This record gives sequence, structure tokens and C-alpha cells, in this order.
Amino acid sequence: MPESERQLPLPIFDDTHTPTEDDSTQPTAFAAVGPGEGQPGQSALWPELAPAAQKTPRLSAPSPGPPTGTATSTSTSREEGRGDAVPQEPTPDLEELEKECKTCRKCDLRAGCTQVVFGEGNPHAKLMFVGEGPGQQEDIQGRPFVGAAGQLLDKILAAVGIRRDEVYIANVVKCRPPGNRLPTSEEAEACLPHLRAQIRAIKPKIIVCLGALATQTLIDKRARITRVRGNWFEKNGIMYMPTFHPAALLRDETKKRPVWEDMKKVKEMLDRLETA
Repeated sequence: MPESERQLPLPIFDDTHTPTEDDSTQPTAFAAVGPGEGQPGQSALWPELAPAAQKTPRLSAPSPGPPTGTATSTSTSREEGRGDAVPQEPTPDLEELEKECKTCRKCDLRAGCTQVVFGEGNPHAKLMFVGEGPGQQEDIQGRPFVGAAGQLLDKILAAVGIRRDEVYIANVVKCRPPGNRLPTSEEAEACLPHLRAQIRAIKPKIIVCLGALATQTLIDKRARITRVRGNWFEKNGIMYMPTFHPAALLRDETKKRPVWEDMKKVKEMLDRLETA
């Protein structure tokens, strides 16, 4: 592999990273190891990229691990160094979660929005997308990613051969921030239990983090999207792929090519999981 194509070694967030007391909870990165073929839907999404043949790296899939949230209310695990059994959290019910989320008042966002945008899609999806927060159209319709960024996401999915009804789509926060601003860290933290419960209920194999906020919330708070996008991370048995938010592509067309390459990796990994 040419030197220019090599992935940065870990740590890739901060040069000053020091191991934590429990590094087992830190994400593991998987680098690309070889060439592959481009996807036929590329020209449908971005015609300007069609003339050049794109190469998709072949990824070394990790050894399978138990996905987050597979425990039932009767299953238990034992803490290291202790003999007592610790009950694991039961798998949540999505409908009950949505009802609970709609009554949440843990931050001030609910007071200023029209409705709660919980999420939508296949409740048993292997692939899940997580964005930042609802925008104006999402707040009006009560559905995630239905505005201009959502329409672009639909085109991205179609270009790599994924149907929207196959996946599950959600956001870090469920209520629209005033003026479509980025949610604050306090707002994201207040809403995080709802997102974690969604993930436990759906049990996705792959989560695509759309933008910096989703990446920092689900992978590592130190992550910089421009440095980590396009790399696989494994955490609690789930594969994470950070990439740019579709809204960023609407503002800066130079981000189209990186997102295209990232989504080809997602499609390839999804195909591998479906045939495994």
C-alpha cells in the first residue's frame, strides 16, 4: 500500500492520550488493507465522480462479539474480582421508549420545539444512522432526516444500494434546538440515555455517526470528524463508521467524495454481515 494511503495509527484523537483505567471500553480502529471495486450507484448521486474508477478498501472484520443490549431481564454477569451476580439491563421496547421520550423534560429543548422526533425505521435493522438533532422540517413532520439533508441522505443510501426502510435513523437529541443550532454538550448528555436505550432495543451491527456530535457522543468525546471519518471502530460489539453529516455536503461539495468512500465501506461491511 502506498505510504500516502496508510491509515494513521492509534491514538488518532489527541497526541496526549493516556490509557484510562478501563481501556476495554475504548473503541478499536480497523484500517483498510486492500483494494476493491466501486459501487455502480456512484454516478446517480455524484456524476462528477463517475469517470474515475473508485476503489473500495477490503476491511478486516473483527471477531464477532455480543452486541449491546442482547441480555434479557433474567441474564446475569459477574464482575471481575467479585463472586456476586450483577443483573444486566433488559432489552427495551421501542414503543415504550418513545412514550417515555415524549414526556422527557430533562433539558429546555422540549419547551421550544413542536414535537419530539424519536426516530424511525426497521426496529431490527443491522444498520443504524445517528445524526445531531431535528431541523425545522423534522420538527414539523415528527420524522428524522426529511429536510434537504434528509433528501440527500436518501440519495446516498440509494446510490450504494440500501433502502431507507431497511435501516433505522435517529438523532443524538430528539427535540429541535432553537434556530437549528448544534445541540450543547449538556443537551446531548441529557438525551443520551434515550439514544442508548434505542441502540439496546434495535441491536444494530453497524452505526454510522453523521457528523462530529454523533461521533463524539458515541465513539469518543475527543474525536475530530476530519481525522476519524472513514475509519472503523468497534465498541461493545458494534461497528461504528464516522462520516460527515449530509448538511455539511450541502455547504461544501468537496466533502462528497469522502462520504462516498465511507458509504462504500459501510455497504461492504453490511454485505459481509448478511452473508456471514
